[in-house]
Amino acid sequence: MSTAAERPSVLFVCVHNAGRSQMAAAFLTHLAGDRVQVRSAGSAPADTVNPAVVEAMSEAGINISAEVPKVLTVEAVQASDVVITMGCGDTCPVFPGKRYLDWDLADPAGHGVDAVRPIRDEIERRIRRLIDEIVPAE
Repeated sequence: MSTAAERPSVLFVCVHNAGRSQMAAAFLTHLAGDRVQVRSAGSAPADTVNPAVVEAMSEAGINISAEVPKVLTVEAVQASDVVITMGCGDTCPVFPGKRYLDWDLADPAGHGVDAVRPIRDEIERRIRRLIDEIVPAE
């Protein structure tokens, strides 16, 4: 088992922290377990996670109904090795030594579960690739 110092940490950021970043954080937590420290946040967090996102993730066997959107802080960025923005033009504080990625993904806001499923599936594909890149083989 990894110690906290050895585990890579990933921060997912989107504007409302109600859709894409919540799905990405949930998939990474689900697939990597305690091998990765996972955070998500938004520059203007919504009050709740998008219900269509909760439903789509439930279909994938992941319950995010208890998640709450969180505000993006400088501390969260500083504490993360990899910062992934979700194609929403977020301005993140930039610190040397961090890896920054921008995943250009459709915004599920205002859409039903049928529109969310392909976004969810693309996020899962990207998370699986990310795990291969950042998690040391056991």
